Amino acid sequence: MTIRKAASHQAVGIAGGYISLTLTLALALAAGAAHADATLDKIKQRGTVTIGVLANGGVFGSLDPATQQLVGWNPELARELAKGLGVKAELVQVQTATRTQFLISGKVDLLIASMELNPERAEILGYAPTPFFRVGGAAATLKTSGIAKWEDLRGKPVCVSQGSSFAKPLSSDYGAVVKGYKSSSDSLLALRGGQCVAAVHDSTLIHPLLRNNPEWADYHAPIATEVLPANSVVWTRKGEADTIAAVDKVVQDWHRSGWLIATEKRLGIEPAQPLLQELHAKAKQGG
Repeated sequence: MTIRKAASHQAVGIAGGYISLTLTLALALAAGAAHADATLDKIKQRGTVTIGVLANGGVFGSLDPATQQLVGWNPELARELAKGLGVKAELVQVQTATRTQFLISGKVDLLIASMELNPERAEILGYAPTPFFRVGGAAATLKTSGIAKWEDLRGKPVCVSQGSSFAKPLSSDYGAVVKGYKSSSDSLLALRGGQCVAAVHDSTLIHPLLRNNPEWADYHAPIATEVLPANSVVWTRKGEADTIAAVDKVVQDWHRSGWLIATEKRLGIEPAQPLLQELHAKAKQGG
């Protein structure tokens, strides 16, 4: 074989390799897209949807010690969502730090896990666009702390959960020294242990905790505004268009019927979330 022929054969081999690689990548992408689109079909075939639920205690989600069942707002929404999809619900308790990984890895099909919409999360996950609540961060602090506004946290240690979306604005906007803990329970324990001057978590966790628990009688939530208020949505994996459409239809039906407002009232969630009345009125008008 001449050098020219060898070079020619080598070029063909390289070109063939590129074609093979391109084909492999294309097939892999196609398989990924097919997998994503097949999620709703798999849910229907199984007759079950697996939903990750955050249950930090209180009315928005907790474990009933008598029945060992998850109860509260998030679990009720998860079960009602399954009913709307025409399947049974399998609830999986997730933690703040690992809930996203549970969804991406396929351990759960959906998340209703006190995880509000923000651009960073929307980059890596899919979601049903119609919100079912709106939540911001509230700060629990000792009544003797002297904290009255977010700016008072500058230079002071503040406890949050690992993966909390409140960490960034607390640090960048208000100059707090943010300390992350595995869970909200650990963060609140750190507050009680004097490891921080405030613990910042969803207002839906902080306000019921301080209002209903005698152990927290020395603490309050003095800051009137919420940090980073954002819409609560049902999360999916990226690109699952069929699943997103089916879930969003169920959430829209909740607003149309007023089921969310009735559930909020039945569970004693206060203060009432104005967004629910707004979206109920819009849905009734066909908006």
